[in-house]
Amino acid sequence: VQLQASGGGLVQAGGSLRLSCAASRSITDRNDMAWYRQAPGKQRELAARITVNRNTDYGDSVKGRFTISRDDAKNTVYLQMNNLKPEDTAVYLCNMYHYALSRKYDRDYWGQGTLVTVSS
Repeated sequence: VQLQASGGGLVQAGGSLRLSCAASRSITDRNDMAWYRQAPGKQRELAARITVNRNTDYGDSVKGRFTISRDDAKNTVYLQMNNLKPEDTAVYLCNMYHYALSRKYDRDYWGQGTLVTVSS
């Protein structure tokens, strides 16, 4: 599976961006989708996750500002980012976690990431 992330760029603090992640195959069946982020010199952290049942989970630092959604018909997951802050600057990575019928065959897929830079 290939995950193609797009939508990153340079934005001023307080601005908005919408990231997209397009998968090369269907994301409908047994797949949770997520956005992680990694800032220079820091560990990768969860920004947002949306399950196959549309349950959502957000990192504490983005709650109330970011919204994750998925369009299974388009095999795409989105991350709407509002009120951006300089500390949101990072490479944002798309992730798909596939739950196999036999859990030992679960798979974790990663895209190449898109850079978001927020200026003060």
